[in-house]
Amino acid sequence: MAKKLKLRSDEIRPVATGIGACLASDMITVRGKPVGFMYREEPDNEMDSGWRFTSGLEDQDYMDDEANHGIYDVNTIANYDPSIIPLLESPIGSVFERTPGAARFRQVDDWSPEED
Repeated sequence: MAKKLKLRSDEIRPVATGIGACLASDMITVRGKPVGFMYREEPDNEMDSGWRFTSGLEDQDYMDDEANHGIYDVNTIANYDPSIIPLLESPIGSVFERTPGAARFRQVDDWSPEED
């Protein structure tokens, strides 16, 4: 069954084009939650930007279920949450989080994907 995304394709504007693909949680794309945690790892392939986006509300069981996330163009996720745009040129290894209700992200220095 196809996912019912919060934004329709005609609502997606070119705000962060040419960056590549990313992985994003359904909490963002289906439920419409803002990005709360984002990190950039080594890309999996030439189309992958390395960016991974979650709302920060997902637990490990949720993330372990591949049905709960998908691959999207980074531009699509930037339309869901434009506050990520200033951070998209950050290098591989960058990690950012935002506490619920906060407008800005803060850089995280003590996290790695293996911990997740």
